[in-house]
Amino acid sequence: MFEYKTRGVCSTAIRFNLENGKVHGVVFENGCNGNLKGIALLVEGMDAAELTGKLKGVTCGGKGTSCPAQLALAVEAAVQNP
Repeated sequence: MFEYKTRGVCSTAIRFNLENGKVHGVVFENGCNGNLKGIALLVEGMDAAELTGKLKGVTCGGKGTSCPAQLALAVEAAVQNP
């Protein structure tokens, strides 16, 4: 299981598995519970490159980032450092 400490958002960490280039079992620690559970369900089994392409750069309020964008960064990090 890969764990990523988030920055600049309400969630504090994201955990997930990366198997054969696909994202599985995403769990956000803290943050907007319902929204983050929904995101986790929507990205289940998604190709890592597709996920990062869709979510990288999404912002929340004036933060300049978001939990989905942090997930994209986490997946990128997992791909680069398996």
